[in-house]
Amino acid sequence: MSVDVRTFGCRLNIAESEVIRREAAAAGLVDTVVLNTCNVTAEAVRQARQQIRRVKRERPNARVIVTGCAAQAEAQQFIDMTEVDRVLGNMEKLDAHAWSGRERVAVADIMAVKRHTAQRIDHIEGHTRAFVQVQNGCDHRCTFCIIPFGRGNSRSLPIDEAVAQARRLTENGYREIVLTGVDITSYGADLDGTPRLGTLVKRILKEIPNWRGCGCRRSIRWKPTTTCSTRWPTSRV
Repeated sequence: MSVDVRTFGCRLNIAESEVIRREAAAAGLVDTVVLNTCNVTAEAVRQARQQIRRVKRERPNARVIVTGCAAQAEAQQFIDMTEVDRVLGNMEKLDAHAWSGRERVAVADIMAVKRHTAQRIDHIEGHTRAFVQVQNGCDHRCTFCIIPFGRGNSRSLPIDEAVAQARRLTENGYREIVLTGVDITSYGADLDGTPRLGTLVKRILKEIPNWRGCGCRRSIRWKPTTTCSTRWPTSRV
């Protein structure tokens, strides 16, 4: 059987699961279940552990690999589970070499990561909208929030790379793309000291013909030759 990737949590994980699926298959893994976990709440971690046990009951011969934010921030919980064969951190899950490795645990210091590296994504399985991860991590340390310990500090994708990814997805037939990030309004601050989300939005709209933009909460959407009833929120541009 092929690699079965099960995604928990946010849009960032949804996009990253496409990278996982590609790299795990390229590494030759078969009969493997990968759980791309979330740890935004204790309940999210509990559900991941519950799913691991269910997978092992239903497919006792399958290899179980746990990755994602819960694996990054709370690795020991999964290391201690006899049902788990490997635990990979949030950076390792995007590394082709990690999927061909044999060590049971590969979880590096996420706070040491300084750059957001572009990951080629051609489609988003099971979704009619495509997600472009332009920012990752968060510099805030809000009380009770564990996200930075799973995602690291804020890192932005350079504008040229973000535009290229957006263009690739639209050329592959997506009629709506969503920019995603942990703290997307801080996009660009780590590149030159100034948030640049508005600059990125204008650049994409300029370089992808016949598309119009709208701002909706923390994400930016484009729909070709349509009108959006949502006004641009001034704080986003």
